[in-house]
Amino acid sequence: MHDKLIKREIFGEIAAHLKAEEITVITGARQTGKTTLFLQLKDYLIARKVKESQIRFFNLDLINDLFALNNQGDFIKFLKEELKREKFLYCFIDEVQRLENAGRFLKGIYDLKLPVKFVVSGSSSLEMKAKISEPLTGRKRIFHLWPFSFSEYILWGEPSLSGLLKEENVSAISREKIMGHFFDYVIFGGYPKVVLSSSVKEKIDVLNEIYSSYIEKDIVGLLKVKNPFAFAKLVSLLSAQAGGLVNLHELSSTLGMNFRTMENYLFALENTFVISLARPYFTNARKELTKMPKVYFVDTGMRNLSVKDFSPFSDNRDKGKLLENVIASLIARSQEGTLNYWRTKDKNEVDFVIRDYAGGVIPLEVKAGEMKRPEIPRGLKSFIDKHQPKKAFIVNLSLQEAVNVNNTRIKFILPYQIPNILS
Repeated sequence: MHDKLIKREIFGEIAAHLKAEEITVITGARQTGKTTLFLQLKDYLIARKVKESQIRFFNLDLINDLFALNNQGDFIKFLKEELKREKFLYCFIDEVQRLENAGRFLKGIYDLKLPVKFVVSGSSSLEMKAKISEPLTGRKRIFHLWPFSFSEYILWGEPSLSGLLKEENVSAISREKIMGHFFDYVIFGGYPKVVLSSSVKEKIDVLNEIYSSYIEKDIVGLLKVKNPFAFAKLVSLLSAQAGGLVNLHELSSTLGMNFRTMENYLFALENTFVISLARPYFTNARKELTKMPKVYFVDTGMRNLSVKDFSPFSDNRDKGKLLENVIASLIARSQEGTLNYWRTKDKNEVDFVIRDYAGGVIPLEVKAGEMKRPEIPRGLKSFIDKHQPKKAFIVNLSLQEAVNVNNTRIKFILPYQIPNILS
């Protein structure tokens, strides 16, 4: 199956926004499928009687396309000439951050009120924020494209199981099949090209390609990082610490790296969608311990590439870290990138604290083992005593049950059920 046939979960929302005057901005890491999404949107428009001659594509990784948009005045002339033949144009610009003043470039054209709908994408939120977001305040809506979620992954891997993901209870056979796919997803991640690769060797080769392209195009080419080897060393060290607290001063000392440089590298990693940093959840800053973040990789395949370990989940020495990391990624994509954990001076800790839309909080613990009976960790009990949430969750590999602690309903769920509690 070609990835063009896999509709992303966000597709409907983006397609609906094609009717809006605002500029549609799609961000996400390299190789998450932005170009494929553009092609799907083109097919969507053509299916709705938009002529192909009304759709223009520019990929600014290509020199000729970049040159075509080099001068704003010339590009405006080009659009006006096209509009003599067509009443309305759709203009897709891939890797828009390569334009030197992309935000001002688009703002100037947008404010002319030409009958042109712009859909633009970029791989670096760092660049997108600086070059796009600020100049286009009130003129754009941003959509974030992540690697495949598990439900998108299963849609490719075994579509017949897709409808069972939202079911509370499924047969033992179906559950075993779903969990088998989930463990593969944890090891190799959700980059579309990786998912679509048929062998383990091919998957690892593709991950290597993605990482090399990222270093070359984003880190050296775009962000002008002068020491890519030191940068790669930082990535390697972080991958070994995934799920753990990051002491920035300690990290800087271990790497023999200037503290400010390391901070800049971390900032770049977070804003090019390679890592997510979980920050502590605070209500009472005097009692809650630390400002140290916890580090997670947006894609566990990329993390495993860095530690050079693709052993099956059942044999993997880091299965606890890996499961926690993939849960972090699934939470982050539903929380607009925001991740929080809870930790106190007396070492009570909860893996994740999710903020719901009603202003409440939902604590969530991750256990990488099979549970035979409900057991409530000390940290979760402490959080419930202090914050009295209406519900809490414990992710584990076997138990599906619910118990009450005080007025809190605690549900034991399987890892693939995470999206159900976040929607």
